[in-house]
Amino acid sequence: MPTYDYECEACGHKFEQFQSMKDEALTKCPECKKKKLRRLFGTGGAIVFKGSGFYQTDYRSESYKKSAAADSKSSSGGGDSGSSGGGSSSSSKGDSGSKSSGDK
Repeated sequence: MPTYDYECEACGHKFEQFQSMKDEALTKCPECKKKKLRRLFGTGGAIVFKGSGFYQTDYRSESYKKSAAADSKSSSGGGDSGSSGGGSSSSSKGDSGSKSSGDK
C-alpha cells in the first residue's frame, strides 16, 4: 500500500497518509476539519535498498557458486598478463611526467 501526501488548502497543514490504492482520496483536513484537502502528486513509489545490498549470486545453489569460483580463478590468470602490460604503459607515462617535473 502506498503513502500519499496531502495538503489542506485552508490551513496549509501537510501530512502523509498510508492507504490502499482502492481507497478514495481524503477530503477532510484532520487539523481544521474543513473539506479543503487535496492529494499532492508525489515522486512515486520506489524500491529503496538499505544496508550492504545484495548480489545476483547471493541466492544461487552451491554447485553454481563452485563453478563460478572455478571460472573466476581461470579468468584471473589471463587477467594478470593484461594488467602487467597496462603497468608498463603507465610507467612510461610516469617517466615522461618525471622528466617534465625535473625541467621545472
